[in-house]
Amino acid sequence: MQTIFAKSSAVTENNNPAFTGGSNGSENGSSNRALVDALTSSRTYREYERAFGDLTGLPVALQPVETWQLPHHGKRNENPFCSLLSKKSRSCASCLQTQERLCQKAATEPQSVLCPAGLCDSAVPVRMSDRLVGFLQIGQVFRKKPTAAQFEKIMKLTEKWGVEADRSTLKKAYFAGKVVSEKQHDAAIKLLTIFAQHLAMLSNQVFIQQENAEPPVITKARAYIQEHQTEDLNLGQVAKAVNMSSYYFCKMFKKITGINFTDYVARVRIEKSKNLLLNPNLRVSEIAFEVGFQSLTHFNRVFKKILGQSPTEYRAQLLAH
Repeated sequence: MQTIFAKSSAVTENNNPAFTGGSNGSENGSSNRALVDALTSSRTYREYERAFGDLTGLPVALQPVETWQLPHHGKRNENPFCSLLSKKSRSCASCLQTQERLCQKAATEPQSVLCPAGLCDSAVPVRMSDRLVGFLQIGQVFRKKPTAAQFEKIMKLTEKWGVEADRSTLKKAYFAGKVVSEKQHDAAIKLLTIFAQHLAMLSNQVFIQQENAEPPVITKARAYIQEHQTEDLNLGQVAKAVNMSSYYFCKMFKKITGINFTDYVARVRIEKSKNLLLNPNLRVSEIAFEVGFQSLTHFNRVFKKILGQSPTEYRAQLLAH
């Protein structure tokens, strides 16, 4: 079944525990879409999408939380039966209901659901810090070989939905759907989960190193922070470095970057610490002080707030792969 992610109340910032913070839904929605657009345009994502499709034969998509777009429509490996159904709004409405269910289930961990046509759709959440940004999706697959009896039931549904295709065309498309074993499906979800973790890292970099046009004074401030991140930085020091008053610099910095000065500096430091954690010979305490934190406790707290896990857990996960 063609998958659709809805702007469902079940997955908005205001009532989903995955979201925290004071931003309203529309602002976070726009931010999520912009971030996902940047991720899907990246070379890393494009190469992964191509390799995953070559390896599994499955369609894969990265969708922001708030969207009505059909994620696999017109893409390589799209299920031919789903392609036929996508041309009729009533069948798409059924897909929408299925995907609302999937969104609700997948907000915190990978989940799969079956659509009325017996096809399986799966979603893996992608997060930036404690914020749900979107979902990596695969779907339109059978978990077991479809039967003639199953097809007859589907024919009644297509009639109800008003799908304008003859029986032979629908039958050929339906039985052409890809069948994956439980082991293969579990492996595909595992690959997506690992990639979702990588996208979380990449999204943090995109957030910090925005490529959008910005005032030269903010670009200069970013560079200064990057150069002096290991020092005991304060807002007044950076404002002086870019020849601005602390008051106006504070307002402009938050307006352009979307976060306050303290949080930005923390993100820069955490970004550097992730690279250092790849070295098993460095103690976590050494890394904390190396990137500019004044205490291990503060480092652990900020790291977990941004990445959702402790530095030790993050390192163990990296080294396990």
